Amino acid sequence: MFSRIARANQMIIRNHVRNMATHGEHAHTPNPDFWKKVFFFVSCPAIVLAGINTYLLEMEHYHHYHRPEFVPYEHLRIRTRRFPWGDGNHSLFHNPSTNPLPEGWEEDASH
Repeated sequence: MFSRIARANQMIIRNHVRNMATHGEHAHTPNPDFWKKVFFFVSCPAIVLAGINTYLLEMEHYHHYHRPEFVPYEHLRIRTRRFPWGDGNHSLFHNPSTNPLPEGWEEDASH
């Protein structure tokens, strides 16, 4: 009696797994056209709108920017050796309007 019930359960499980496998193959076919449309009509406009928003916000901050007064802290801008390029005091990607030297700002605050 018990073996008959176990065999019946095994057949039910096998049939269920077989039906799921055949049904799953046909239900989830890849659709590259859908993802191409999502990319062009959703992602690209979202990236462009985010770029425009960022640009407008940064321009608003740029007009209100005031360079801070230089304070010669001893732990900042330490030069134990000269840099191997230029005059040895400017870093490789030095920007005179945002990066002060150990002595202070290079140019006036005409931002």
